[in-house]
Amino acid sequence: MESGSSRPHTALLEARGIHKSFGRHTVLRGADLRVDPGQLVAVVGENGAGKSTLLKILAGTLAPDDGETVLSGRLGYCPQDPVLNASLTVEQHLRYFAAAHRLPDLNRGRELLQLLNYEQYAAAPAGELSGGTRQKLNLTLALLHDPDVLLLDEPYQGFDWETYLRFWDLVEDLRGHGKAVVIITHLVFEQERFDLLADLADGLLTPRAASREDNHVSA
Repeated sequence: MESGSSRPHTALLEARGIHKSFGRHTVLRGADLRVDPGQLVAVVGENGAGKSTLLKILAGTLAPDDGETVLSGRLGYCPQDPVLNASLTVEQHLRYFAAAHRLPDLNRGRELLQLLNYEQYAAAPAGELSGGTRQKLNLTLALLHDPDVLLLDEPYQGFDWETYLRFWDLVEDLRGHGKAVVIITHLVFEQERFDLLADLADGLLTPRAASREDNHVSA
């Protein structure tokens, strides 16, 4: 993918020739993806197309059989199924993740609790949260350390309409600060929000024309 601007872009994340098989089942056959600063990307495919496999490889939690990924900056990863400890409260999750990232305080976490409108559950154990609220916590933990690239696997699940709108406000704020967001989904709503849509089929990514009127990146 090339930039239409005269100023060269340094990619925040690149996947080059990614191959992955499980036994005799080949999932990825040389997938390529480039993500630039401030870019919002959707990887779209049918269930079973290999979207989550690709995202795990991009996140570094799964090794490809061939190919490479190159990351510039900090990475945030929000898997489809929240990885939470049912006995820990929301606040305790924030503290543990802040300690893991050596953050000086919980200011960003508390800001996200307020933005996503679930600060009233700060003292509630994760096991008692609704699916939508667990997904909010999942997203909060992925954003806690201010990543440069955010990877999201089906992030809308369980969100009510208000949270859905707040989610897009958050994404636009991230883009405005030069952060990149990659969303894995089998359905794309509001395609005009995205800078790039890439279809994953037969193990390959095929970019579509961008939808944003103000976009400067083309496939």
